[in-house]
Amino acid sequence: MSNLAARLRARRAHTRTRRAVSKAIDTATTTTMRDELITLAQSQGYQRPKPRM
Repeated sequence: MSNLAARLRARRAHTRTRRAVSKAIDTATTTTMRDELITLAQSQGYQRPKPRM
């Protein structure tokens, strides 16, 4: 069970980080800052979540 719990914790942490990155991109004050955040996120492997329909 501990392996399952660890995987769930890791998944939640990854989701939390992805949401924080998306929020930072959305609220960036300048286009340069936004572009830099997108570049950093892509280099780290984070992708923006797809919008829900």
